[in-house]
Amino acid sequence: MTEKIKIFLDTDLLEKYLLGATSTEESLQVERYIAMYPEVRETYNELQENLEAFAKLHALKVPVGLKDTILHKIRQQKRGTSKFLKYAIAASFAALIFAGSSYFFYNQNKNLQEENTLVTNKIKDLELDMQVQLEDIRNQYIVLNNPNTKKYSVRGNKKAEELKAVAYVNPVKKLSYINVSNLPQLPEDKCFQMWAEVNGEMVNLGIIKDIDDKDKLWAMPYADNAIGYITIEQQGGNATPTVQNIVANINY
Repeated sequence: MTEKIKIFLDTDLLEKYLLGATSTEESLQVERYIAMYPEVRETYNELQENLEAFAKLHALKVPVGLKDTILHKIRQQKRGTSKFLKYAIAASFAALIFAGSSYFFYNQNKNLQEENTLVTNKIKDLELDMQVQLEDIRNQYIVLNNPNTKKYSVRGNKKAEELKAVAYVNPVKKLSYINVSNLPQLPEDKCFQMWAEVNGEMVNLGIIKDIDDKDKLWAMPYADNAIGYITIEQQGGNATPTVQNIVANINY
C-alpha cells in the first residue's frame, strides 16, 4: 500500500461520504480514489457492509401504543409526576427519532450500494475494453514486425479498380490483418463491407466507414486457406454478402 493511499484511509472521508456529510470537493475525491485504488474500494465496501448490518440491527419499528402505555404508567405515579413525564416523553421521542434515523441510514446505504455496483460494473467494462484494445495493438505489432509474416497485395476488379489493400498473415502466430489503402468513392446509399470465409462459414468483419484512414488494420479470423472478400452493399451493411457485388478477393 502506497503512502498516499495510507494517508487517505487514515482520514475519516470514507465514513463521512457514507453518511452524506462530505462536501462536493470531498465527494469527488472519495469517488476518484474508490475508482482508482482497489485498497480504497475494498475498505469502502467493508464500511458499507458494517453500516448495513448496523442499520438492520437497529432499524426497529416503534411498537403501536408505546407512547400511550408510557403516559398511562405516568398517570399512575403519585410522586414526581411532572419530572417523570418529561423524561418519559423525551424517551418516547428519542425512540422514534432513533428508529427513523436507522431507517434513513439503511435506505442511504442501499442507495450507495446500488451506486457502487453501477460504478464497479462501469470500471469492469472499461477494463475489459482496455484489455481488448491492448491485445489488438499487441497483435498488430507482431504481424507488422515478425519475419514470419507474409504480405499479399489486393487489387479491386472492374467494379472498383482503384481499390488497393495489403493483407498481412502470420501462420506461426495465427494472426491475420488487412490494410485498405485506397477505395473508390461510392454513392451515399452504398458502402464497402468486409467478409471472411472460414471453414465454410461466412464471417462479417464490418463496414469500412472511413476510407481516408489509410493506416487502419482490420483484424481477420485466421484459418488455413481462408478467403476474404470486399463487397458493395446498401448503406448500413448486410447480414450476408451480395455475391454479384464482390469487388475484391483476399486469399490468405
